[in-house]
Amino acid sequence: MTETRSVQSTVEVPTDPATAFTVFTEEVDCWWVQGPINFHDSTRALGKRIEPGVGGRVLEVYDAGTGDGLELGRITVWEPGARLAWASSVDDVAIEVRFEPTSGGTTVRVEATIPEEGVDRGSTSWVRMTPVWLADWMARRDHVPHRPLVPDRLAVAVHYEKPAAAARFLRDVFGLEPCGNVPDEEPDGPAWIEFRVGNASVMAFGLEDGVEPGPSSTHTPWVFVDDLDAHHGRVVDAGARIVQDIWHHGARAYAAADAEGNRWTFVQATPLMRQT
Repeated sequence: MTETRSVQSTVEVPTDPATAFTVFTEEVDCWWVQGPINFHDSTRALGKRIEPGVGGRVLEVYDAGTGDGLELGRITVWEPGARLAWASSVDDVAIEVRFEPTSGGTTVRVEATIPEEGVDRGSTSWVRMTPVWLADWMARRDHVPHRPLVPDRLAVAVHYEKPAAAARFLRDVFGLEPCGNVPDEEPDGPAWIEFRVGNASVMAFGLEDGVEPGPSSTHTPWVFVDDLDAHHGRVVDAGARIVQDIWHHGARAYAAADAEGNRWTFVQATPLMRQT
């Protein structure tokens, strides 16, 4: 039997609780980073939205005109400057966000509770990502336009025998900025550790993710294309070897080998990418 469990995180931001609450709710589309697996369906997602008041929706927006999309949750508590909570519509997780005044500003405390026998299909990502992404946005928001950061169409995946140790090296020695927490220990399962270089992504994966060791397989370009199915069809018709057929996990993508056997990953571009 699975018992009720919870995970939480905190971050201190240099502003008062009322402003922190406003930034969290009204500017979520700016601080929630767009990336291959940062949405339930990145092929359609334009951003996120939190509708005000009890009964409001937490949305992954797919339609720019209506603002509708995938409902991620329903607001259960709306106390501006103090507390925000919602019940997930995509799994069994309940999220609570508290805004607590400190001498230096506000501590934003995010807690996710998964009930007994409950399922988490991604809602606990609010706990993991808020300390990193909200703090980064608070540091930049007075100096940049208030619109979503659109990733570049070229990214690089680097495969390692020990991805966590390699990622710590990239962070501590090369100075790359992680998009989330870099694990202290090697993960039990597949790794996805992402860094941002300007608007481009560098992703650290393990060799166990289907890539054999070798000089031609450690670095994989990721190219975001307008129409993944058409691109896949053209590559197949040309006789190229498909290394991994189309898969969908947030991003929708496939991998193919080039003329010398090097692996390339092609990914469906997001709606905002296709506008640039």
